[in-house]
Amino acid sequence: MKALSAREAKYNFGRMIDLARADPVVVEKHGRPVVVVLSVEKFEELTGDNISPSRIEGEG
Repeated sequence: MKALSAREAKYNFGRMIDLARADPVVVEKHGRPVVVVLSVEKFEELTGDNISPSRIEGEG
């Protein structure tokens, strides 16, 4: 599992998304894990919930 600092995650958000699509990513603040970012597929597998696309208000 890959780990990124909160600063790295903030400034390299696209990279973090790409990494998380392959394997969960731990985001750390001050060297301590605070959140895990994972793909929708992995989330659905773990929870049994189905995530459907949403429509952002004001778009389209």
